[in-house]
Amino acid sequence: MGESDKNQDEIKENPAGPEDKDQARDDDQYEKVCYICRRPESKAGTMISMPGGMNLCHDCMQKAFDTVTKSGMDLSKLPGMPYMNMNLNEMNLNQPGMEIPKKQKIRKKADKQPALSMKDIPAPHQIKARLDEYVVGQEKAKKVVSVAVYNHYKRAFLGGKPEEETVSGPDEEVTIEKSNILMIGPTGSGKTYLVKTLARLLDVPLAIADATSLTEAGYIGDDIESVVSKLLAAADNDVARAEKGIIFIDEIDKIAKKKQTNTRDVSGESVQQELLKLLEGSTVEVPVGSNQKNAMTPMATVNTDNILFICGGAFPDLEEIIKERLTKKSSMGFGAVLRDTFDKDPNLLSYVTNEDLRTFGMIPEFLGRLPMTVTLQGLDRDMMVRILREPKNAITKQYEKLLAMDEVRLVFEDDALDWIAGEAIKRGTGARALRAILEEFMLDIMYEIPKDSNIGSVVVTRPYLEKSGGPLIRMRG
Repeated sequence: MGESDKNQDEIKENPAGPEDKDQARDDDQYEKVCYICRRPESKAGTMISMPGGMNLCHDCMQKAFDTVTKSGMDLSKLPGMPYMNMNLNEMNLNQPGMEIPKKQKIRKKADKQPALSMKDIPAPHQIKARLDEYVVGQEKAKKVVSVAVYNHYKRAFLGGKPEEETVSGPDEEVTIEKSNILMIGPTGSGKTYLVKTLARLLDVPLAIADATSLTEAGYIGDDIESVVSKLLAAADNDVARAEKGIIFIDEIDKIAKKKQTNTRDVSGESVQQELLKLLEGSTVEVPVGSNQKNAMTPMATVNTDNILFICGGAFPDLEEIIKERLTKKSSMGFGAVLRDTFDKDPNLLSYVTNEDLRTFGMIPEFLGRLPMTVTLQGLDRDMMVRILREPKNAITKQYEKLLAMDEVRLVFEDDALDWIAGEAIKRGTGARALRAILEEFMLDIMYEIPKDSNIGSVVVTRPYLEKSGGPLIRMRG
């Protein structure tokens, strides 16, 4: 037998060449992803492999066949629909615009996360200590959030099922329920930043949604279920993890009941009404991997009984409502309350009641499902200076790190920080004003310093900020 015959026999025994073997070995390390719903094989189940390297899950394949069967249409005849043709082997997929995109590769997860144990649950003081590293002041708000999250961890540890949430006593069973939180504070006081910091520090899924885009079902905008859809995405489409997660709804004051309107209030009171079922606990159908509901998008059923909801808002003009209620007493006599008594009270929001919130435009049923109300203080000059200095990721430390990459040391004088804090108070936008001011004055420094490699340090002085002088620059050596 000649050499050619031997080669033919080897080819018959090993039809796959060395490149195919390497490709097959590489594919074993990755999951197949459905071409339509983009779910990996670990979520959607076994895939159906099509010619051209395209994979479809059973759900999407069934929906495609159902659509074709019900409509009686031959989708392969429609322009722009080459992949619905069942005779893919006869098509020339190398034509321009006809290529099938390469399949997305997702690495298979090695092992599941270990089950949560009682020893792993951080105590409230530990959660607050971590928050103290990033958030200045707001002691009561941090304490309330720490306790709420600690109790939420306990519910997660107990499994989240009603029968497992009962603590047997001598004659009764106690069911652990969640306590949703309403955070009220002026703009720039740290409501959203507090929750975002919490998201980085904790292991439970956390989603941050904006109430301004929510509308009543059937109108343009996001449905109420989109809030839960974001949490499901944060939990990697794991329904069990999402049902123990935390949802923060920001700008909750923007869905207050509109006053003196003759049109349908589809983004105000109606949204409050539809949020009731989520806050109380219900089962909702949400799309997986998308915010749009359609026939081709797989749906998941999520129970919100054990999802902790934190709602936050600035509630502008709420202070005027509180002040009006507090000064309703007699304005004559020795016990009279003067009208300007609360004008300069920095903690005026701490006197808030449900009556004030109802006057603002929140419906009683909505407030009843947010039993814990915590107010954040407005920032004064001293707190502004502390925000510039103390947090781990203070904005001054961010600039110091940026210049350290150019081997330049950046220093802020105490008088300069005090001037920046005073200027931020005048702008009235809270801690956000600090970054705006620093961005303005650091622009020239960040532009000029890299020009000269002999510069060793820069000191930001108060005269430079007052535009009566310049920064103090020291050369190397």
